[in-house]
Amino acid sequence: MKYDPKSWKAEEFINHQEILDSLEYAKENRENLSLLREILEKAKKAKGISHREAAVLMECEIPEINEEIRKLAVEIKEKFYGRRIVMFAPLYLSNYCVNGCTYCPYHAKNKHIPRKKLTQEEVRREVIALQDMGHKRLALEAGEDPVNNPLEYILECIDTIYSIRHKNGAIRRVNVNIAATTVENYTKLKEAGIGTYILFQETYNKESYEQLHPTGPKHDYNYHTEAMDRAMQGGIDDVGLGVLFGLEGYRYELVGILMHAEHLEAAQGVGPHTISVPRVCPADDIDTADFSNAVPDEIFEKIVSVIRIAVPYTGMIISTRESQKTRERVLQLGISQISGGSRTSVGGYANEIRDDSSAQFDVSDTRTLDEVVNWLIRLGYIPSFCTACYREGRTGDRFMSLLKSGQIVNCCQPNALMTLKEYLEDYASPDTKEIGEKLIAKEILNVPNEKIRQRALKYLDELKDGKRDFRF
Repeated sequence: MKYDPKSWKAEEFINHQEILDSLEYAKENRENLSLLREILEKAKKAKGISHREAAVLMECEIPEINEEIRKLAVEIKEKFYGRRIVMFAPLYLSNYCVNGCTYCPYHAKNKHIPRKKLTQEEVRREVIALQDMGHKRLALEAGEDPVNNPLEYILECIDTIYSIRHKNGAIRRVNVNIAATTVENYTKLKEAGIGTYILFQETYNKESYEQLHPTGPKHDYNYHTEAMDRAMQGGIDDVGLGVLFGLEGYRYELVGILMHAEHLEAAQGVGPHTISVPRVCPADDIDTADFSNAVPDEIFEKIVSVIRIAVPYTGMIISTRESQKTRERVLQLGISQISGGSRTSVGGYANEIRDDSSAQFDVSDTRTLDEVVNWLIRLGYIPSFCTACYREGRTGDRFMSLLKSGQIVNCCQPNALMTLKEYLEDYASPDTKEIGEKLIAKEILNVPNEKIRQRALKYLDELKDGKRDFRF
């Protein structure tokens, strides 16, 4: 197989030999100061670097170069995303699954975990609980099971979620993380009004992938890896990539996910909307000691930095798999979306008593959404519940063109502040409301367009008076 980023064949756009060659090139040049500085100079233009160039930066162990990488990641994150951090929550619909994934407790042979599937009434209760926290954006999760979790069930759940209005609550964007499927089914998801279609590759090493997925439809590496092209063929503009760091060597995975991003740019005209960076963590029937490729914190932070430099425009997501301490360190390096108040069990939000018996993984950051919002504000970030771009049709290449031009700040900054204001009025604790109001008063001055800034100030006053859902 020959490497071809424009090909729609998995083994051509994620070419094993090209990854090996890139890793070898990186080893040979990890102390090549002239090349390293050349790559960094290119990266400073904030237009991205290639997977091979990223591999060289990742391999480098020179302290002063690594410090430059870190500082550049911070600068690029600030340039495109400012201090805004988008908030979301996962919603687990069902843990029935027919696959044999060796790293996931949902695997079909696990007899310890209780199997659950939400009814539409239970979906409704979960959504009301999430709305009562203040969430506006969800990521739907479900195991792969054509009998228990057919696409029709997912579509019915999406319809239920969008239909629920409770007090001032409303879910305004539903992202979907379900198994690879057909172009026809992706078209149905698009018609149902989903935001981003998310699918984690888990690992880009085909041999490892097939060993880690010994049984079930997910065993088909090519079908899984080519899913994003089918999704875009089906009309979905925004897709989200991710690998589970720790299943395979992190260097291999870094190059693989960047090659996938390059492929989407080359073949579809727009790269991934998001990249997620989860690490293997403990769960029912899963022992992380079984995975020898576990990634230490220092390397994990560098991975986030290098991805941010390589794909400046792409949103980056970190989940509650990670601790508060880890999340705090990587926020400035590239992360633009985080979850808050998350439950990874089926039906976990409506129950006051936490029951993780059906959880997919252990949650390290168990704080409430309000505690996470308060923490972000105190760190100087703007917690954003914005869904405006999706609802205004600014998706895919339209969103990317706004982001690359720098004009997105005239939308994102006021939208972030107005959705934060909604949260403060409807859900925040007194302390969070007090510090949030001060943050809004300060950050509204950073909206560069005078007309938009004045309109935003007017909308902020109207939000205080009980009106809702303004957006640019």
